[in-house]
Amino acid sequence: MPMAPTAPQCALSGRRAALPSLTGLRFAAAMLVFLFHITLSNSPVPPNAAINPFMDEGLADGLEWLFSKAGYMGVSFFFVLSGFVLTWSAKPGEPMRTFWRRRALKIFPNHLVTFAASMILFAGAFTPVIAWLPNIFLLHGFIPFADIYVSVNPPAWTLCCELLFYALFPVLAKPIGRIRENRLLLWAGVMIAGTVAVQLITLFLIPDTPKSPITPVSVTQFWFGYIFPVPRLLEFVLGMLLARAVIAGVAPKIHLWQALVASVAGYALALYVPFVFGFSAATIIPIAALLIAFAAADLRGARTGLRGRTAQWLGEISFGFYICQGVVVFYGRLLLPDRPFATPVALLVVAGFFAATLLAGWLLYAGVENPMMKRWARPRRPVRSAVPAIVEVAPAGQVVIEPAGPARPA
Repeated sequence: MPMAPTAPQCALSGRRAALPSLTGLRFAAAMLVFLFHITLSNSPVPPNAAINPFMDEGLADGLEWLFSKAGYMGVSFFFVLSGFVLTWSAKPGEPMRTFWRRRALKIFPNHLVTFAASMILFAGAFTPVIAWLPNIFLLHGFIPFADIYVSVNPPAWTLCCELLFYALFPVLAKPIGRIRENRLLLWAGVMIAGTVAVQLITLFLIPDTPKSPITPVSVTQFWFGYIFPVPRLLEFVLGMLLARAVIAGVAPKIHLWQALVASVAGYALALYVPFVFGFSAATIIPIAALLIAFAAADLRGARTGLRGRTAQWLGEISFGFYICQGVVVFYGRLLLPDRPFATPVALLVVAGFFAATLLAGWLLYAGVENPMMKRWARPRRPVRSAVPAIVEVAPAGQVVIEPAGPARPA
């Protein structure tokens, strides 16, 4: 089987080549989530009214069906991408606390701003007090009650997963770094099989009552199969393994068009399989193919359409664009008349929500996320690490673990 190119490094710093197309893909994933949210017939925010603005029932139902798996695919992509990017950009010898501080600064400022906005604008009126602290500390995704795991700012449940990923990454990196190159794809297959197994458990072993008010499965099934952070580690670890495979040059050679066709096919499959398999099982292989194909294209210097200034800007603000959708879309829809609109007006509503979400995402990035990262993410003086480095590529392409020692500032 043809293999993708290996990852070149800067001769002095040991840093790997940039993969700008993956930054561009981040916004595409966030856009999938937006299309899912804007066409929902049941908002996760009480009183669970329709968000979909289209009066034409055929069009409204068709759009909701068409984008009914878009959010699930976008979220799964983010989780696999997280593992890939963290492994690709791992800094040899970086102290654990420096890594954890940088990742916490990446998610908590935006989270706390949107948490406060949600509580002030709408969520404070119906969020139980018991949900406040788990939300603030991003632990609510571990609690199997719908009035907690999708409370306050509903999209923030994914940050519970990311927080778990970040906490475990330095621990996971060492054993994953020791996997032999010829077994990386085998272990990637194990992660994919594990993802399918989680959905089988969700469908056949998790109680199917009480029913969720916003999905066709039970509250507990939706939590275990989609929200619960622990099973979603499989997608994160898959991303780590894929990055190692590309680094080592053992990833299969996948053309962009093949990955895109596979993604469309996987999404189409997700529309027709039992509901829980649309969470990730139907699309996990196409997502892996996308990451391999776009990373390899960047390494070859091939055109991807995602390395331009606009695509990079959209990718940079994609986290803000994603996390503010609960405030802009869910709350914003409550401010409009409680009725659908004629198609031309509905299209304007969708365009307006998109523009408002984009603006809010940029404001979060420019006013909160980026300044916080610039000011606090790097230590002022070198510190010693008591832990091994994460992973590094040696010139020959193999992955090595660097021993503990003096760490350079991040």
